[in-house]
Amino acid sequence: MEIDLSKLDHHKKMDKVTYKKELDKYQKRLMSLQRKIVDENLGVILAFEGVDAAGKGGAIKRLTSELDPRGVAVHPIAAPKPHEQRYHFMQRFWRKIPQYGQFGVFDRSWYGRVLVERIEGFATNEEWKRAYDEINHFEKLVTDDHYILLKFWIQISKDEQLDRFEKRQNDPLKSWKITDEDWRNRKKWDNYETAATEMLRRTDHDYAPWIVVEGNNKRYARVKVLKSTVQHIEDYLKEASIELPEYALFEE
Repeated sequence: MEIDLSKLDHHKKMDKVTYKKELDKYQKRLMSLQRKIVDENLGVILAFEGVDAAGKGGAIKRLTSELDPRGVAVHPIAAPKPHEQRYHFMQRFWRKIPQYGQFGVFDRSWYGRVLVERIEGFATNEEWKRAYDEINHFEKLVTDDHYILLKFWIQISKDEQLDRFEKRQNDPLKSWKITDEDWRNRKKWDNYETAATEMLRRTDHDYAPWIVVEGNNKRYARVKVLKSTVQHIEDYLKEASIELPEYALFEE
């Protein structure tokens, strides 16, 4: 994927009426597709990356809110624990791959190796440079099996990030969301943008595509995530000659 993140159209918006209508439609479609995932013994892996305060958590919440929680696991990924550092960096993600019939959602993912670990020096040059091939092999391996894999990069403008940071810092109910690390990362905006651009270019494949989401407007971003997920699963089922669910009941 060749894309200049600095030139994304951050003016894309969605009004509240359209948002509620589209959100309801695609949440119900995904709920119906969940039954197909179970029946066909498939697994779904969804990975979310993006700049700090891009809205990954809010998008994941709307994506999963209407699904049967027994078939969904959301994994918030932080820095590896000391015992996890004793293994190859992918080991802790392999352990979280969903079983067939379930959704596994990653709030940050194995791509930390070529993002934060690259920029902050937690991985050597040799380690993060070879990680592109390791990640591609991993994703090809699972998608050659019974897994559907889709990856989201949510991007907001630098000005929008500052506005969200300040609102979080000044809101007692949201101040826990902002840390000194977030402010430090902001100073390395250009470095992260460069790393993300290379990541998108080197790991975007038909079997495990990236969807870049313009995130300044949260309503637009949440619907794009939901719609893209539904369409990707539908395309997979069609390619496998699997009949889609009956959506007529959910359409106006």
